[in-house]
This record gives sequence, C-alpha cells and structure tokens, in this order.
Amino acid sequence: MTQNTKCRSCCCQRDEEPNRLRRNLLKIGALIGLASPATTFASRKPEKMRPQVGDRLVFAYGERQGAIIRSDDVVLGATPIAAFPKDTLYDIVRDRSRLNQLLLLRLESDELAENMAPYHLDGVVAYSAVCTHTGCTVEGWDGERKRIICPCHGSEYDVTRAAAVLLGPAPKPLAMLPLTLDEGTFVVAGNFSRKVGFKK
Repeated sequence: MTQNTKCRSCCCQRDEEPNRLRRNLLKIGALIGLASPATTFASRKPEKMRPQVGDRLVFAYGERQGAIIRSDDVVLGATPIAAFPKDTLYDIVRDRSRLNQLLLLRLESDELAENMAPYHLDGVVAYSAVCTHTGCTVEGWDGERKRIICPCHGSEYDVTRAAAVLLGPAPKPLAMLPLTLDEGTFVVAGNFSRKVGFKK
C-alpha cells in the first residue's frame, strides 16, 4: 500500500475531524469552566455577600433592628450606630457575615482628614466594625477623643483620620464604605476602601 493510499484511509482525508470525541469533550469542559464562576456566584447566599451598590443601611440590633437608618438618626458626636447593609429589592439583610457589620457616625466635615473625602457624606462615615488585629467587633466609643476602641485588646482608631491606629496592637486602619443619600436614607455607593478584617 502506497503512502497516498494510507493517507486516504486516515482521518486527515475524511470529513470527520481527528480526535473529534476528545475535542468535543474539551469544548464541553471549557464551557463548564466558563459557567462555573457564574454558577458559584449565583449559588452564594445573598445574606453573606459583601455590601452591594444600592444596598441601604439598617439598624443591626435593638428595638429598631432591621429598620432603615435615616439621616436624622445619625446624630453629630453620638455613639456610632451598628448597621448592616440590606438589599431592599429582595428584603435581604446581609447579616450572616460579621464582616458586613458597620459603625455609622456623624462628625464635623471640616475636622475630617482629606483622604476621607470619597468616604464621608457631609460628615457621616461608615466604618467596618471588624478590628484589624484578631477580628473582634469594635464596640467602644470615646466621644471626647473621637476614637473607636476594640474591647478585646484595646486597639484605638481615630475616626477623624480614616480610622488610623492610635494604639495597637491593630496593624492597620478600619475599612470605610462609601455612601450616598437617597430620600434621606443611606445607600452603599461602592466597595470598602480596603480589605475588611484581619490577617492571620
């Protein structure tokens, strides 16, 4: 049998592609691979997702838990309000992750550091409530010195300077969440200024 005769009988001279099955399997695998991020995203629990643009802030605890926070609820110099973001379209509070808890407070705009401009709304700031040391919930408030304090190891953050660490052991500032105002309520306008939480 000549080489040409051989070639006529092999797959390169027939209408079918060589290794068709293998190629089809690879294509299917690629499609599954492309679909998997979307599938993973869709299957994530929305109550655990990070704050999304358009979420509104609600009271995290107390008698008004779950109620939308209005601008006049945030009083100048008062103890920060514990808040969570809420998807009001589907009525889902994103409270199944501690990393979503916020501290909402109002300060004088002219006493805030320049680098806070994208993250405060007429003096209202939303800080992450998760300490950057070991992830405790930051709950303490010193109104005179304008500091928020972690109860676990005593870290102190300056709320007028983008939560700069004034007293360790926290290694870095708290994250800030940008806000906008819509009909007197606070709406998430973007992502956190930095990664929320702590590094092990």
